[in-house]
Amino acid sequence: MGQGLWRVARNQQLQHQGYSEQGFLTREHGRRITANNVSNTSHRKQTPGGIDIYHLLKTRKSKEQEGFINLEMLPPELSFTILSYLNATDLCLASCVWQDLANDELLWQGLCKSTWGHCSIYNKNPPLGFSFRKLYMQLDEGSLTFNANPDEGVNYFMSKGILDDSPKEIAKFIFCTRTLNWKKLRIYLDERRDVLDDLVTLHNFRNQFLPNALREFFRHIHAPEERGEYLETLITKFSHRFCACNPDLMRELGLSPDAVYVLCYSLILLSIDLTSPHVKNKMSKREFIRNTRRAAQNISEDFVGHLYDNIYLIGHVAA
Repeated sequence: MGQGLWRVARNQQLQHQGYSEQGFLTREHGRRITANNVSNTSHRKQTPGGIDIYHLLKTRKSKEQEGFINLEMLPPELSFTILSYLNATDLCLASCVWQDLANDELLWQGLCKSTWGHCSIYNKNPPLGFSFRKLYMQLDEGSLTFNANPDEGVNYFMSKGILDDSPKEIAKFIFCTRTLNWKKLRIYLDERRDVLDDLVTLHNFRNQFLPNALREFFRHIHAPEERGEYLETLITKFSHRFCACNPDLMRELGLSPDAVYVLCYSLILLSIDLTSPHVKNKMSKREFIRNTRRAAQNISEDFVGHLYDNIYLIGHVAA
């Protein structure tokens, strides 16, 4: 009984002093872990050759900069790689902290060419005081102007020396740019048929299946909402370009530009029939083959059947 009371009193004294058996083991285990970490850290510091990026980032952190990486302390190649993932807005914000890095011409040149793939000024000797950052702002301003008024937008690009007054240069700019409003672009191309001609020749439909080539064509040159003269012009230009890109296939299948024109119209009508919720009785494969071969008798039944399957499985050619 006396020994039991003595153990209770002794344990209470140890707990009061913070040295209970469990607490002592925990503290001892913690000291061993801390010692191992210190040993590992010392080993990292003494690693010969190269830069220990992990140690560099860990040691550069302070209480005021916890979780904040100073790009100026990294190798320049790594810093530029990180900044190259930023858009123009974020890169401008980054320049408030890392002015020399974020204002580098290579970064802004990459932004310009990734958004506007072709400009006449890219192939010229830059004028005195030229800056890709300034060019980016001008290209962005010109695109916004184009989306409000296409003619004014093109005139803006020309006035700044960004584009040459040439249908081919305008066509290349349109072909390599994805920031232009497609409705405004459709209006502009309808008015500028010379630019449209050069834009069509930039497409390469070699070894492409006809419906897939037609989809690619209408992704760059959007079809009008209603059938009319402009749609007929687009299909005619596409048919001649498709035949020019696939002369061997045309000879093998016995197709002419006129036959391709008929097939394109058939594919557009089939797309509307199969995808429109207002059409209750969908055209069957047998009906499509029969109707198409009436218009173009030299086309094989298997080829027309493959056309139907493509529209049925993938969808509209002009969506």
